[in-house]
Amino acid sequence: MFADTRTADRVEITDLFARLANLLDEHRHDNAGTIYTDDVVVRSPRGELHGLDEVTAFLERNHVEGERTFHVHGDVLVQLDGDRAKATANQLTYFYRNDGPPHRTSGLRVACTAVQTSMGWRFSEMQITLAWMHDR
Repeated sequence: MFADTRTADRVEITDLFARLANLLDEHRHDNAGTIYTDDVVVRSPRGELHGLDEVTAFLERNHVEGERTFHVHGDVLVQLDGDRAKATANQLTYFYRNDGPPHRTSGLRVACTAVQTSMGWRFSEMQITLAWMHDR
């Protein structure tokens, strides 16, 4: 049973990355609470955000009209520690317009703390580090 629980927790935490990609690509920023805790802290090259409301507002205000994104997460690693976990992933982001080819791509490293909540696993901290960016 213990191994089954740990496997289920790993799957749920890994799913957070896929759900985050879908949320970002579909501009469903109001659903950020399904990914993040209310008191989340997100650090990135663009600054530091505190709390779900600040993260949601940032996502809304930084959406570029007519620009689409396609996020892909890979190499996900999860280290469980009871009701907390450390999780990392590589992220590729493709920026494009009107079904054309990408005009910008970026590679990022995402390091998170996930916590078990009454609603399931959520990210409580996220550190986003830019590895590279390419404009075409």
